[in-house]
Amino acid sequence: MSQSMAIFADPARELPRLVGEAPAFRAALAQVSQLASLDRPVLVVGERGTGKELVAARLTYLSPRWDKPFVKLNCATLAESLLDSELFGHEAGAFTGATRRRLSRFEIADGGTLFLDEIATASLAVQEKILRVIEYGSFERVGGNEVQHVDVRVIAATNVDLPQLAASGRFRSDLLDRLAFDVVTIPPLRERVEDVPLLAEHFARAMTRELGRDAFAGFTAAALEALAGHAWPGNVRELKNVVERSLYRWPRPDEPVGEIVFDAFASPHRPQAPAVPAPALLPATAPAAAAGDFLARVAAYEQDLLSEALTRNRFNQRRTAQSLGLSYDQLRHYLKKHALLGRAEGPSQSRKGDKGMRGD
Repeated sequence: MSQSMAIFADPARELPRLVGEAPAFRAALAQVSQLASLDRPVLVVGERGTGKELVAARLTYLSPRWDKPFVKLNCATLAESLLDSELFGHEAGAFTGATRRRLSRFEIADGGTLFLDEIATASLAVQEKILRVIEYGSFERVGGNEVQHVDVRVIAATNVDLPQLAASGRFRSDLLDRLAFDVVTIPPLRERVEDVPLLAEHFARAMTRELGRDAFAGFTAAALEALAGHAWPGNVRELKNVVERSLYRWPRPDEPVGEIVFDAFASPHRPQAPAVPAPALLPATAPAAAAGDFLARVAAYEQDLLSEALTRNRFNQRRTAQSLGLSYDQLRHYLKKHALLGRAEGPSQSRKGDKGMRGD
């Protein structure tokens, strides 16, 4: 099984290390320490790259379930049917290709912890099943009717506003209530700038060991200033990549790193996407009478579009409507609005009662 689909982690004895001294970050870690011993679901919230999985691991290894299975599943990597099968297992013959019984992630995590990353991407149907397991500790495998019973602590994570999704009907409110016994919100890196040098040093020393070098010579003051001034949309994950990239590219390992490589794609030879011309919002030569008046200019633009489309379609109103993405009645409304109806029908068409204009 691909690790991107589901990861079964052998319970390690070492507590995951989270580096940082910023008050907001330390407060989040203190909350984790309080929550760890409580056998309740927890929701971990934070932007991408903030370390939600590390927080989930810390919650697990500080809990009484620390020596039991810690199972991880990223809900965003699977289609609904596959996620259903991964979470709840399936019986042989449940669907095409199901040649044998498959244990669920809940069964594998029995007695331990199940970490559901990107929980917001799960369908409402899957959410309902998750809710049942959290509430009753029971479920049925896909294609089966035998009730399975498990004892699993659920930790879920997301980078979106779940209350807002619930308010719009895209996330089950009852599941949100159960998951949110308490919510750990991890501050983004831009709100803990004082931690950037600490994290950079931490990642640089690890990369130094990976490169087989004796010691890390540090960063220049200019390099540290550049790191502190970056916006870090990818947060700690982005910082780790930037530090490691900059370190291995720095040509003088015995001197402090003086150049930070933020963009791995930066190159004079980078392929350029074909230029897409910007659509013209207004005709190149707007009527002088419309100048300076927004509503008059919009009306003039509509009139110009209608006149051009009528001429192009030889005053056939049905084809004109189709070319503009309008219904026939909508076109007639706009023609009447802009006093173009008589022009559209013309003298000969008016005498014929619009014969030929309503058809193709």
